[in-house]
Amino acid sequence: MNIGLVLSGGGLRGVAHIGVLKALEEHNITISHISGTSAGAIVGSLYAAGHSWQEILQFFKNVPLFNYKKYASNKPGFIDTSKFHKELTPFFAQDNFDALKLKLYITATNLITTELKTFNTGTLIKTILASAAVPGIFSPVVIENNTYIDGGILNNFPVEPLQKECSKIIGVYVNPIPDVTTKDLKHSYQVLNRAYDISFNNQSMLKFNLCDLVVYPKKLKEYSLFSIKNIDTIFNIGYEEAIKVLEQEQQKLII
Repeated sequence: MNIGLVLSGGGLRGVAHIGVLKALEEHNITISHISGTSAGAIVGSLYAAGHSWQEILQFFKNVPLFNYKKYASNKPGFIDTSKFHKELTPFFAQDNFDALKLKLYITATNLITTELKTFNTGTLIKTILASAAVPGIFSPVVIENNTYIDGGILNNFPVEPLQKECSKIIGVYVNPIPDVTTKDLKHSYQVLNRAYDISFNNQSMLKFNLCDLVVYPKKLKEYSLFSIKNIDTIFNIGYEEAIKVLEQEQQKLII
């Protein structure tokens, strides 16, 4: 039986995906296919390459997201995404999808054509970086003369690639909307950010019914995209929510 795993974007909240991996292993659930975007693409690719959840968690702890040596020069973004290439290289035996142990799909947004691109062959590391290139913060990534940014812009819950491949699908969505009050929406940028949050969240949640199980850790709304100091807490939130869902609904994975 093929079991697919969908991993959403969500910045450092994506560390919760790693906690879910731990819970799945403890329940002897073997994943055969992964579809991920942004942070989900990073976690998914490392897991598809055969790395343990412990190794992936350590990766997030060791790789500094904000370092003056990675600042972009003459590129649209604060951080030069390409400078993370060497951080990822040691984790992959070959820089190619074909060398992975699990089937992997990664989505990225073509900044020029405005179309969503789903990658499952060819160069791997650039594709991971493109999928995770949050606009305005990380510089876009050029792949075969096309310019790509964060796949979550167009599809933050990429379940579609798994629908024809897998008999069961587990979805993990780590991007809940933070609680706000009217007092928190005094400025136009705050209203704009809230509107985008609502749009992205609703588009993703409409696809929850395409999954057999969904892990949706709502406690993550207390943490920002870049909660560097809260990695262990975020990991545990993902783990605890996955354990709760599996204990209640694991029978849904039985054919």
